[in-house]
Amino acid sequence: MSKTFKIEVDCANCANLVEEAAKKVEGVKDLSISFMTQKMKVTFEDGADEKEVMANVLKKAKKVESEFEIL
Repeated sequence: MSKTFKIEVDCANCANLVEEAAKKVEGVKDLSISFMTQKMKVTFEDGADEKEVMANVLKKAKKVESEFEIL
């Protein structure tokens, strides 16, 4: 199952970094972020708990953003 979420990313590079990290979250089959439309499309693995997966995606995104700010 796929769902699309509205997001806010500051730049295309941030979107790419978050996308690459979030793709590795357990329960994510595929994920893409469009900086231009400010949307994230997530395809979940069969049987995955969408709320739990999205909570983990959010944690991963915040971690990546905080690391990016340090640079």
